[in-house]
Amino acid sequence: MTGEKSYKALLVIDMIKDRIAKDAPDPVPAGQWIIENIAGEIRYAREKGRPVIYVCDQHRAQDPEVIDELTPQPGDHVVTKNGFSSFYQTKLESLLDELEIEEVLLCGVLTNTCILYAAMDSVQRGLRVIVPETCVAALNEEDHLFALRQIHQVLLPENKD
Repeated sequence: MTGEKSYKALLVIDMIKDRIAKDAPDPVPAGQWIIENIAGEIRYAREKGRPVIYVCDQHRAQDPEVIDELTPQPGDHVVTKNGFSSFYQTKLESLLDELEIEEVLLCGVLTNTCILYAAMDSVQRGLRVIVPETCVAALNEEDHLFALRQIHQVLLPENKD
């Protein structure tokens, strides 16, 4: 950790056992392909002293725990949500304010719902947004590409690829 104040945070969205585990009841198969990329982003964030925030959907999940490969560590934050939005009726906004975050990097699933809405909600709150295409996934390529177009062309966050 650098010891310098970081104004950037990593949000790991819905990388939970109910969606990503090989035997998940509500699987996102492409979620398996992004685990290593997200693990790399987590390692990088921790090395830079940046907050790692896990946002976990509980509204349909039987097992809303983060997958074993990306397990939160001491000092990480876990925010639960009950819908598609990472912000609506959660502690995320107050946590980001408390940490004085100005930029978020979004990783996880589903590109066309939870990632897209997190990007929109972040932009509306004045945050800079980065969505690495190799760290997000959807149920199918059409939805994935649609959401990425919306994020990159309409919301205009920075592109990290």
